[in-house]
Amino acid sequence: MSAIVSTITPRSASTRPSVRTARTTAATSGGAAVGSASPVEASPVPVRTRLRITRRGRRVVAGAVALLAASIVGGVLLAGPGAVASDTASSTSFEYVTVQGGESLWQVAQDIAPTKDPRDVVSDLVRLNALGSAEVSAGQSLAVPEKYTD
Repeated sequence: MSAIVSTITPRSASTRPSVRTARTTAATSGGAAVGSASPVEASPVPVRTRLRITRRGRRVVAGAVALLAASIVGGVLLAGPGAVASDTASSTSFEYVTVQGGESLWQVAQDIAPTKDPRDVVSDLVRLNALGSAEVSAGQSLAVPEKYTD
């Protein structure tokens, strides 16, 4: 009878031995390393693994970096320069109109600027005087916007 002999060849010459191969080699050589008098301890061989990232992973990482950059830029733009107070006092003076009994803001607007659209004048009066609504009471003093004074 003939015996079948098979040989195992390594995959490639650049393949590094794993921890299991190192232990097997030490065990088959009698427990002692060649050229030394002490037995070989099973110490793991550090194997450098290379980070492999897929195309989808690269897209995710790129998206995360882009999101981070966009949030930083957005934060900087939203923060912007702060309001700066000036040392000089404003010398703006207003004309004031006193509301008569039974008079509405619409009527006051028509009296102030008869040639302008009363809706615009009422809106400007409400904004300038910080009114909550278009309701006024008798005796209330209202500042008139500068563009409606003669």
